[in-house]
Amino acid sequence: MTKEKNVNPSPTGLAPASWLVTAGRSSAPGAPLNVPLVPASNFIIGSGREYARDDGTPTWEALEDVVGGLECGRAVAFASGMAAIAAVFDQLPAGSAVVLPDDCYQGVAGLVAAGAQRGRWTVQRVALHDTAGWIDACRTADLVWLESPSNPLLGVADLEAICAAPRKPGAVVAVDNTFATPLNQRPLAFGATVSLQSATKFIGGHSDLLAGVATTKDEAVWHALRQSRELAGATPGTLECFLAVRGARTMALRLQRAQASAAELAQRLQAHAAVELVRYPGLASHPTHATARRVLGGWGTLISFDVRGGADVADAVCREVGLIRHATSLGAVESTMERRAAIPGQQHLPAALLRLSVGIEEVEDLWRDLDGALARARR
Repeated sequence: MTKEKNVNPSPTGLAPASWLVTAGRSSAPGAPLNVPLVPASNFIIGSGREYARDDGTPTWEALEDVVGGLECGRAVAFASGMAAIAAVFDQLPAGSAVVLPDDCYQGVAGLVAAGAQRGRWTVQRVALHDTAGWIDACRTADLVWLESPSNPLLGVADLEAICAAPRKPGAVVAVDNTFATPLNQRPLAFGATVSLQSATKFIGGHSDLLAGVATTKDEAVWHALRQSRELAGATPGTLECFLAVRGARTMALRLQRAQASAAELAQRLQAHAAVELVRYPGLASHPTHATARRVLGGWGTLISFDVRGGADVADAVCREVGLIRHATSLGAVESTMERRAAIPGQQHLPAALLRLSVGIEEVEDLWRDLDGALARARR
């Protein structure tokens, strides 16, 4: 699926793929074509840039320019996706009301649980598909936290309706957009306050860095996020930002290839005798397929599926694959797979659920590897 809805050009009028290639570069004569590594903690006073933790570096700013322009907002780079998430929660006053989806990333669930135990906020859970419930929660919540598509059930929220709903004055609607990427979904265009990316994933794309980016159109929120980064010391590494920019240059190509393969693999898995259930937004059988058709520009590269035979067989599938790597994380050039219920905090998930992140390998090679592993695991 390729759609134009919600995939608008950058502020310069360039298509997103072109923006990824050209953004974050200097246009000064004699300047390096690529913004170089600037491994500096401090600068000569007088230019307005004095200390990196406070004022950033040219290498950080290149990443912020790339992602901020892609989302049509202003970006703040962080040391990790969780650091960016923590900065959003840092904006909440004591006693705030937080709304989370039922299928929530375990890092966020852990952060929220810790804050609730300390009395920082109260927590309400809403099913991701319950659009009416989210709209109702917007009236009273201080932070509406959405992850769409979700991890690992791949539910898709109706961001168009939820972000446009009347909300409590001063409330923040934040969307973890990592799985969709700004190429397939623009939360700020729907009316979200903040869009977050784990740049570790699709933006970096090579499993070699940790970084996060938060983007907003609200100037006050942007300044507040920068201040949280500064005070918490959640600054990104220079090498990590350099690698993230380099990875972003090819993100459009990588995403196009990987999600085409994912769509094909999802169809084949759905017909496989060893597979009980496949979750992929592009399948008509997916519970939120109709919503995905409206709000996503592409189906994405993640598939989750339940194998027949339970957890032991699922673990065996992970051991038997070769080209597909038995590893966590996602969004990189290589395909990875893991049993998510084996991860602490994820025991509520189906025991035999495998999350497959499809990379850029040849799809027929991936299928031979996956089909063979499914057959060998049941022997």
